[in-house]
Amino acid sequence: MGASDSVAEYFGFDDHDTDYRTETLAGLTTFLAMAYIIVVNPAILSSAILWNSDTGEFQSEAVINGTTYGAGEIIQMLAVVTILASVVGILVMALYANRPFGLAPGMGLNAFFTFTVVVILGVPWQLALAAVFVEGLLFIGLTAVGARRYVIELFPEPVKFAVGAGIGVFLLFLGLQEMQVVVPYDATLVTLGNVLESPVAALSLAGLLLTLLLYARGIRGSIVVGIVSTALAGWLLTLAGVVSPDVLTPEGAYDDVTNDGIVSMLTSVQYDFTPLFWGFVEGLGMIGDDPFVFLLVVFTFFFVDFFDTAGTLIGVSQIAGFLDDQGDLPEIEKPLMADAVGTTVGAMIGTSTVTTYIESSTGIEEGGRTGFTALVVGGLFFLALLIVPLMAAIPQYATYLALVVVGIIMLQGVADIDWQDPAWAITAGLTITIMPLTTSIANGLAAGIISYPLVKTAMDERRDVSLGQWVLAVAFIAYFAVYFAVEAGTVTF
Repeated sequence: MGASDSVAEYFGFDDHDTDYRTETLAGLTTFLAMAYIIVVNPAILSSAILWNSDTGEFQSEAVINGTTYGAGEIIQMLAVVTILASVVGILVMALYANRPFGLAPGMGLNAFFTFTVVVILGVPWQLALAAVFVEGLLFIGLTAVGARRYVIELFPEPVKFAVGAGIGVFLLFLGLQEMQVVVPYDATLVTLGNVLESPVAALSLAGLLLTLLLYARGIRGSIVVGIVSTALAGWLLTLAGVVSPDVLTPEGAYDDVTNDGIVSMLTSVQYDFTPLFWGFVEGLGMIGDDPFVFLLVVFTFFFVDFFDTAGTLIGVSQIAGFLDDQGDLPEIEKPLMADAVGTTVGAMIGTSTVTTYIESSTGIEEGGRTGFTALVVGGLFFLALLIVPLMAAIPQYATYLALVVVGIIMLQGVADIDWQDPAWAITAGLTITIMPLTTSIANGLAAGIISYPLVKTAMDERRDVSLGQWVLAVAFIAYFAVYFAVEAGTVTF
């Protein structure tokens, strides 16, 4: 048996009716769909490091471990640790869990880290990293003893089957916003964007149409073709002078290409991220200064990430056909361990919580079914270290095409819901709608989990509700009570 056959046997290609070409294409698709995090995560987390709590302003430089670093250097350090943390989590997912899911520092969680914990609560970014590290250790321990799996399997059945469709609407909403097809509007919060006035909306819709037509014809790699074609069109229109720089290209990328050149972009990277590691070590020493605040931050990170990851895993697994008849993912503790390890290592080197990515569904739709897909994603993330600045040349609206396409596909999950049963209809309906309306998978899960036992009780079917499901509902209510108290300023630090 050759090396190629051994790898195929290890990942179970025959069991999943897949091959190297399919898995590689799926990995490339997932990577292209989530590569934006290499640019976006540093942009968000750098604000935490550059925040000056004394002046209440963001600075252009920050002192880390006695040395002053400019904003550009900090962003590049964070890009490197974003990649490395992603690779660690993905390797566990590929080689241990054998699932086709990509991982990276979570969107939303990084914003919570920066703007809620550091800016609003005034927690030093070093201490916030220590809180993420403790959260990761808790996840490892709870996953190892099966506690996380137990809690997830307590989710009401209609919630499990509604998660996929809820994430689908969530993806559609996010994608259309980034494409400027859906824009803010005071009277109704959002409205249809003017395609004639927005080059981004016009090009995005053209790229989306191309992608959907290729997908409808059953062409493999349609999502990759759509992303790359749209990105190239944006650059060509900019270089030809049809649109101004920074409109169809990422801000500053045009100037870097035309003034400094590609070679300069590829060689001017701050790879030394050890200052962030020493910042984390400093954060560990701060825990004793205010343990109550530290425990609150750990609890919040833990609670949000726990249910966000659970919802994503169930949603993308539904699309892949991995769920059993009860809506559970067999051996779910293995992919859960991947985000636990990624979070722990990521915090140590300087980034926020690592989680499974919704964008994994793009690769799944291309046929990815094994850990080899994840291995390809991890390999591409690692290669991105060589071209960290060049990754900024991919406009976000191009990558978000994938979210719209996959969002449409994931709506098929509504067919698994018994809409004639009030408990299913109410619980599933709330789960599906609250996710996009609050831009949070965890909030959608909360709506379904809280409503299920209440509706069942109203139907005189409380015997169908387990004690664990009541405990979950009460836990969510308690979490929101604390969260809203902090938001309202009732609880201050």
